[in-house]
Amino acid sequence: MSAAYPARYWHRLADGRIQCDLCPRDCRLNDGQRGACFVRQRIGDGMVLTTYGRSSGFCIDPIEKKPLNHFFPGSSVLSFGTAGCNLACKFCQNWDISKSRDSDRLADQASAEEIAVAAQQAGCESVAFTYNDPVIFAEYAMDVADACHARGIHTVAVTAGYVHPEPRRDFFARIDAANVDLKAFSDDFYFKLTGAHLQPVLDTLQYLHHETGVWLEITTLLIPGKNDSDEELTALSAWIADALGPEVPLHFSAFHPDYRMMDVPPTPPRTLRRARDIALRAGLHYVYTGNVHDLAGGTTYCPGCHLPLIERDWYDIVGYQLDPAGRCPVCGTPVAGRFGRFSRRFGNRRIPVAIHHGG
Repeated sequence: MSAAYPARYWHRLADGRIQCDLCPRDCRLNDGQRGACFVRQRIGDGMVLTTYGRSSGFCIDPIEKKPLNHFFPGSSVLSFGTAGCNLACKFCQNWDISKSRDSDRLADQASAEEIAVAAQQAGCESVAFTYNDPVIFAEYAMDVADACHARGIHTVAVTAGYVHPEPRRDFFARIDAANVDLKAFSDDFYFKLTGAHLQPVLDTLQYLHHETGVWLEITTLLIPGKNDSDEELTALSAWIADALGPEVPLHFSAFHPDYRMMDVPPTPPRTLRRARDIALRAGLHYVYTGNVHDLAGGTTYCPGCHLPLIERDWYDIVGYQLDPAGRCPVCGTPVAGRFGRFSRRFGNRRIPVAIHHGG
């Protein structure tokens, strides 16, 4: 399987360079040059995806680890990523993968069909494109998604949402659920700490919620002193409530010192609880805390009668009250999400998977 796969989403410029049209970085490349993501490269008069069919490894995770709390809770998901990223987050929590050069980390090769077969044989409800941002390996992810859908397997994208409209439309047409990182609610933060901008991410969130059938959840990693003020959290929560509506779940996750922000302390649990309170007061129905032990912050409550409906201890579901249609058994209020008959709890496990090649 060749890793240098013809890439889509580029055009020629009058000065002889070609411009990548995948994301708002609009990288302009001479022959041999790679984009900021590192995995899209100009070769001759075209562009290739250098990581097609190559992965940094496969694991089976609980769906709650993506995090997705309203997408077939308790199910398992086959997770994988490649290398590279189109953002430059100084606080990256997966920097060993996202910041790696593709040849450093990509030991596993797998075709789209082999991944779909592996997920089916493992009994996974879904396949997740995660660890690094899947929009940069969109051609590979879309082929995997097609193979998964042919076998009745759902697809999940964990992404920063930094993508242009045309590839965004093509990519998310093949995705069933997405968790989008809304890294902050200020363009200054995005520019200084990620090398990107806020507005394209807000555009992606609105597109997903209003123009697609993709189930959407949002995660904000709270970094002490950077994006955790009451003012910013209030503005972020109010925007979600107004622009998307109160039923989009929001996860506040704890930062730990990593990559180029080793001098910033870990997020105190009280910060996550404060953020959750602010978002609930803004009218959001489903607000969660992550990377900390917090039973209340991990539980899904009925927006009607406030009964605990899905109780979680980390990634373990310890109580489940919803009926198969996703309604509260006491007051009948529907809970937003994608639900089915709750039959098993995958729990807090992580199982490495070897992909078997046909032949």
